[in-house]
Amino acid sequence: MSLFKKIFSSEKKETLDKGLEKSKTSFFSKLSKAVAGKSKVDDDVLDNLEEVLVTSDVGVKTTIKVIERIEDRVSRDKYLGTEELNKILREEIAGLLSETNSGEDSDFEIPKVKKPYVLMVVGVNGVGKTTTIGKLAYQFNKKGLKVVLGAADTFRAAAIDQLQVWADRVDVPIVKQEMGSDPASVAFDTLQSGVNQDADVIIIDTAGRLHNKINLMNELTKVKRVMQKVVGDAPHDVLLVLDGSTGQNAFEQAKQFTAATEVTSLAVTKLDGTAKGGVVIGISDQFQIPVKYIGVGEGIEDLQVFNKYEFVDSFFK
Repeated sequence: MSLFKKIFSSEKKETLDKGLEKSKTSFFSKLSKAVAGKSKVDDDVLDNLEEVLVTSDVGVKTTIKVIERIEDRVSRDKYLGTEELNKILREEIAGLLSETNSGEDSDFEIPKVKKPYVLMVVGVNGVGKTTTIGKLAYQFNKKGLKVVLGAADTFRAAAIDQLQVWADRVDVPIVKQEMGSDPASVAFDTLQSGVNQDADVIIIDTAGRLHNKINLMNELTKVKRVMQKVVGDAPHDVLLVLDGSTGQNAFEQAKQFTAATEVTSLAVTKLDGTAKGGVVIGISDQFQIPVKYIGVGEGIEDLQVFNKYEFVDSFFK
């Protein structure tokens, strides 16, 4: 029995399998061409495999790591067959993911800190940031946790309205001000409200524009500083939401945001509509930040806690 069967519900696993179908089909189509006519892993196969990984959005740096690991195994076993390549890839990529992701989480848990647990969410517009917040609020609420949302993305009226829709949908309170208000002021009010309501979790949405790194850094730093006037060690997690369907552009966004603020976890969305699922592997490895959540569908239950075993099993199934 594989590990995922012991930990994960079959329904959740089926959703993940379906969500990664395009990525998996594209990857194995390329892989089969890379090894066509070859019986053992040689330099040609490795060169072709390198191209497969790069064009599957794993990223150049991570691809080189994977190839080097496979080269080490080939040098130890001169007669490594191409039929074993899938198993080896699976093992080496799981190994890479192990370096940043524990892989044991199977449910929406929050660390045991003095209440409230404050989660600040960052990311550019259009990546599914507000939707991710709504789905997180739903999952936490379902577990019996009291959740409060803060609409600190005051740059767009649509962002405030969209978060309100989610707050209504999942039946959690929201703190908001007018469009153009100071985001730090909204964050301050949200934390005060959350403390007064004895909230377990407070989720703060932030502006989703990459106008320039300095302005972004200043804004996020101010939001954090003002939150700490209410909850001294807030935020407990800075979650960067990335759109998996943008492939290499997601790498660039991760680079910009990690340079502008301390990102402590990642959510990769929209994996169900793309063949670029390999981006999860590359981003996790390159930035050494754990992927905490992945979006594999539009349904409210289709945000999943990322588990490396489950992901690799679905990707290489």
